[in-house]
Amino acid sequence: MTEQRSLKDDIETQALGAELAERISVGTVFLSGDLGAGKTTLVRGWLQALGHLGAVKSPTYTLVEPYRFADVDVFHFDLYRLSDPEELEMIGGRDYFANTSLCLVEWPDKGAGMLPSPDLHIEIQVVGRGRVAALHWKTVVGEEIEE
Repeated sequence: MTEQRSLKDDIETQALGAELAERISVGTVFLSGDLGAGKTTLVRGWLQALGHLGAVKSPTYTLVEPYRFADVDVFHFDLYRLSDPEELEMIGGRDYFANTSLCLVEWPDKGAGMLPSPDLHIEIQVVGRGRVAALHWKTVVGEEIEE
């Protein structure tokens, strides 16, 4: 199932992240789009809705940034600089994708073959001065979320 969203600006992109924080609590979410499309902006809204008060930056150099909340551990991945999907295994990638965690993965194509299938895949495109987000619900978790 696919859902399309038009987003005027960063505020609406963060609001979509906040909405998704209410709709999905665990699982794997892929975020695709060109540089500057708004992937990290969406994650920022998601994490702030969960209660994170600090800065949210893209973990481009660290590959993964953990966020601990009372109900869930969230791992924000940015795989842009990954030169080989095997590098994900070297940092213990499998350990992050537990049934009790939420993994938000930017540039999932860079980790092909080493990542679990997503519950939700969000593709963000810049269109004019705004963005369009296509939300592709992929699993039973996604179907439950959508209802």
